[in-house]
This record gives sequence, structure tokens and C-alpha cells, in this order.
Amino acid sequence: MTDDELLAAACPIIGSAGSSFYFAPETIARGEAEGLDRGAFYFLGRGGVLGDVDAAVVSAAFGFFNPAVVARVWNGARSKMAPRAAGALHLVCCAEHGRRRLSSVPGLEAFNASCEKILAATDGDSLPLFAAINAEPRVDDAPGRAMQLIAVLREFRGSAHLLAVRAAGVRSRDAHLVHRPDMARAFGWAEGDTPELEADELHTRLEAAEKLTDDLVRPAFAVLDQQERTAFVATLQAIAAALA
Repeated sequence: MTDDELLAAACPIIGSAGSSFYFAPETIARGEAEGLDRGAFYFLGRGGVLGDVDAAVVSAAFGFFNPAVVARVWNGARSKMAPRAAGALHLVCCAEHGRRRLSSVPGLEAFNASCEKILAATDGDSLPLFAAINAEPRVDDAPGRAMQLIAVLREFRGSAHLLAVRAAGVRSRDAHLVHRPDMARAFGWAEGDTPELEADELHTRLEAAEKLTDDLVRPAFAVLDQQERTAFVATLQAIAAALA
């Protein structure tokens, strides 16, 4: 399995699985118990690892969202709960989601070891959201830790992708409008908003951004040997099935 084959097999699953706890009923209930609705807990929980920062910092770390929406939700949410506490609770919810859904998945101990090996080879420069969540403590049990590690790896590639999009000369707003036009309003953009660049130019730049994203994360994933790669992908596929 080549490095690129590993990325192609693993990263889409990591992207989907790593966000699977965000709006799980149990996560929503935990947030509501603190006076935070699902959107407020998403922003304050995911962004809370950055600390009690200005909304503009969260907007810059997340990308893709309308900054006005981030400011409104973040400022309202942090008036009800300290951001660092919300970030810690969000990761508790992540671990609990893993315990509920992944306990029967075989090979989690080896999977977790591979995740840790990848993360040990990462570089957090210019990736503040990834660096922040990666610095948080993780639980010890295998299913809870596996879910947290997947969430951290998701932020690794997601943060790298945001950096790559900007390096390609594309606004994150425009990248969102191209990739998820049906979710424009959910991210705070008006229906009918159009990107600044012509379609062909935009797609060319976004293809370059995808390649750069792979270039940025490839060295970390490349530390896995062939046996580890095979097992890592197989376990990810089992995790995807368990979360489906």
C-alpha cells in the first residue's frame, strides 16, 4: 500500500467518523444540560480547546463559516459556559460515543497505537485547531480513546486543508460554496451566493488544494509500515461500519 493509497483509503473515513459524535443525541443532551443548544455546543465544544479567545480566532481556525455567525453563536455560548470547560466536555462526549459504538470493533489497541504513531510524526505549525485538540488529555480505554484519536486526526487533515485552500488563492467561503452548495445557509451564507472566481479557475485551484493537503499530511501517515497500514485501514473500515 503506497502512501497515497493509504491516504485515499483512510482520510475519507477519518473525516466522516471524526465528526460522528458532534450531533449524536447524547452529545446534544450533554450540551443542553449546560444551557447550550446543538449549534452552541458544536461551536463552543469544538472551538473551546483554543481557550477563551475572540470569535475572530475561532472563525479563522474553523474556516468555511460566515464569521458573523461564528461571532454570534460563540459569544452567546461562552456567556453560559467557559470555553475550555466546553472543549473538555466535548471530548468526553467523543469518548462516550466511542464506548457506545466501537466496543465490539476488534483491533482497537493496535489501531490506537498506529494513530499515536501518526500523531507523533505531525507538525502543528500553522494548524492551531489541530494543535489545540491534540494537546488535550485523552481517555485510557480503547474504544473511547479510538474515537478521540480519530477526532484529532480529523482536525489534522481539516486544518491542513484550510491552509491549502488559502495557499491556492481560494477563500474558504468559496470552497464551501463549491463543495457543499446545499449547505450554504447552514454555514451562514445566503442562498444564491456565488464564488468570486470563474468555475474552471476555481476547480483548478481546489484540485491543487487537495493535492497540497495530501502533501502536508502524507509525511505523518507515511511512518506506518505495511503491516500497520493494512491493519489501520481494516480497523477504520470496521469503525465506519459500526458508526453507520
